[in-house]
Amino acid sequence: MSHKAGFVSIIGKPNAGKSTLMNSLVGEKMSIITPKAQTTRHRIIGIVNDTDHQIVFSDTPGVIKPNYSLQESMMNFVQGSLIDADIILFVTDIHEKYDENDVIEKLRKTASPVAVLINKIDKSSEEEVMAKIEFWKEKLNPHAIFAISALLDHGVNGIMAYIKENLPEHAPYYEKDELTDKSMRFFVSEMIREKVFKLYDKEIPYSTEVIVTSYKEEANITRIAAEIIVERDSQKNIIIGKAGAMIKKVGTYARQDIEEFIGKKVFLELFVKVIPDWRSKKNYLKSFGYDD
Repeated sequence: MSHKAGFVSIIGKPNAGKSTLMNSLVGEKMSIITPKAQTTRHRIIGIVNDTDHQIVFSDTPGVIKPNYSLQESMMNFVQGSLIDADIILFVTDIHEKYDENDVIEKLRKTASPVAVLINKIDKSSEEEVMAKIEFWKEKLNPHAIFAISALLDHGVNGIMAYIKENLPEHAPYYEKDELTDKSMRFFVSEMIREKVFKLYDKEIPYSTEVIVTSYKEEANITRIAAEIIVERDSQKNIIIGKAGAMIKKVGTYARQDIEEFIGKKVFLELFVKVIPDWRSKKNYLKSFGYDD
């Protein structure tokens, strides 16, 4: 039997459950998951191999209308993943009102098969699910429709079978033992950023970026230093907290996750740095990995 390999893009609005689905399909925690929208900022690749297949998944930022340079860069990642895709998984929340016709138009125009994944069906009735399936048949007429709950892992096996069936014949794009195209530093910064999303309210998480400035592997411990970038001094004070209590909490929770991820003891140092309006400055966005 010949080998199949291809790129599968996961797209959808913020909070549709794309990252949960990505982690479920890959079987590893690749994308950060929080109750807040727009958590994914980069295009994150996760690679699944078996004897006859290599599936290269990419989780993209949630589709939004961009308001500043960072969001424009995020939407460029989405556009790039649509162009590359051999298969597109369009994830939509069962209760979502979908009226972004530009996204639908892009999906109609693509030559790649599109599967609509109606997510969070554990929060709805059978009638709602059937109505939503009819809605998407009419609106997009996709190649396939799946009703799933990514959180409960319901219906995910059917998606994998669909992908394998529709992958093109191709040699593997990556080495068989590779899990992702991202570095260990990238995942460490994402784990710290996830804690910021979970521990702080309102606009704070959206104004932050995390940069790993040092990553040193020693015999018994890995020493990591990272900067949490914010836009204003007032945000710096909130991140640090009274007598450093909040940043200590971020560090403790992040260190536990990183140790589990790399399977080794970690010494983690966190610093907070103010860069005014970094989300709108192209030079900073470029240095933080948000290339156009």
